[in-house]
Amino acid sequence: MNGYKIEADADLADANLRGANLYRADLADANLADANLADANLKDAKLYRANLERANLERANLSGAKLSCAGLGDDGANLKGANLKGANLSGADLKDTNLADADLKDANLWRANLIDANLHRADLSGADLMYANLKQANLRGANLRGANLVWADLWNADLTGADLTGADLRLAKLEHAYRDDEFKVIVRLDGANLEGANLMYANLKGANLMYANLRGANLKQVNLSGANLEGADLRSANLKLTDRNDEFKVIACLERANLTGANLKGTNLCQADLLGANLSGANLSGANLADANLEGTTMPDGTKHD
Repeated sequence: MNGYKIEADADLADANLRGANLYRADLADANLADANLADANLKDAKLYRANLERANLERANLSGAKLSCAGLGDDGANLKGANLKGANLSGADLKDTNLADADLKDANLWRANLIDANLHRADLSGADLMYANLKQANLRGANLRGANLVWADLWNADLTGADLTGADLRLAKLEHAYRDDEFKVIVRLDGANLEGANLMYANLKGANLMYANLRGANLKQVNLSGANLEGADLRSANLKLTDRNDEFKVIACLERANLTGANLKGTNLCQADLLGANLSGANLSGANLADANLEGTTMPDGTKHD
């Protein structure tokens, strides 16, 4: 094709394959570094362990492609607007890769390296991101509805406007994950499963966590001011941070949070800031509210705390 030999283990570095029809092509172990594959048809192609570093795959069709253990990281391939629906990217190196506006619906990203990846407005609904490394990833406006993020690492990830409705985030690491307060958009985590997740220092101000499962989650110093936690399950969640010598205590911010009907049984809310929060119908049995700020808080029985 265009004078290039299309086969497994081929050396196609710097090749110009723009718009090429590579449907079901076997390019396993091929060297495609710096290749131009923009608008190419790579549907169901075999790209196992292929080197795609710095390759231009903008708007390429990679739906159903096999990219497990492929190398797209380091300087980062350009996959902006690419179709990766149902693609197998398990174990792929996608560090620094541009995946803005990409379609990754139902893609397999198990153990994928997505450190510093740009996933702005990407569709990751139903994707398998179990054990994926998403440290410092840009997930602004990303669709992660129903995604599997069990044990995923989202340290310092930008979740501004991301939709994680119904996502499975059990035991995920979300330390320092945040939303940019300058943008009037919320993080959607309604119905998400965050059981045992680590959200320490996360900024989820104004987030929608309706009916989310936060049982046993680490919410130390998390910012949930103005968040909607209606019907959320926070049993045994930890919202307190104390150093070894008990010299200082930093608490979670739940200022004006909606905790209507939330299950806070056995939750540690010691010194928590619940200023103006709504706890109507919430289950506080066994909860620790010692020294909590309850000024203007609506209590479970509907009365307002002075």
